[in-house]
Amino acid sequence: MENSLKSMASTYGIYLAILLSAVTIISYVVNLEFLTSVWVGVGLFIIIIVFGIISTAKAKSLQNGFISFKEAFTAYFTTVVIGVIISSIVSIVLFNYIDPDAAETIKQQVIEKSTDMMKNFGAPQKDIDKAVAEMQDQNQFDIVNQVKSLAFQIIFYCVVGLIIAFAMKKSDPEAI
Repeated sequence: MENSLKSMASTYGIYLAILLSAVTIISYVVNLEFLTSVWVGVGLFIIIIVFGIISTAKAKSLQNGFISFKEAFTAYFTTVVIGVIISSIVSIVLFNYIDPDAAETIKQQVIEKSTDMMKNFGAPQKDIDKAVAEMQDQNQFDIVNQVKSLAFQIIFYCVVGLIIAFAMKKSDPEAI
């Protein structure tokens, strides 16, 4: 059963990766500003968690409604990790090798949005200038920065996955 659980979770991970990569590629083609939208980010966050939950629920249904904490977490984690890793690879290739100028365009849009937000919150110009200087020196699509971001995402989604696994686990009372 462990192999079918991992196989099923891997399949959902591939579906998630395709969806996340499609959003990135379509945003690249249509309008790069979508990639800096808070709402797109929130939407993708929700989609990732929903895919993890669906994967866990499917694993549970494959086992007649019973699933251990470990199996629930494995189903969730496998799906989410495959999805975000493949999506990150697509972003790395797209913004570092295919079109590095697009990465610069996104960086400028992020700087503009961050500056506007800081002004709206009444931040002193000195602090805004310092933040802009720091952002100018960074490349969020650099491979090292992408790997760091990926690591933090995986840690965060792990915490969410632990909560979901705890909520979804159900022991078989007839099992010994």
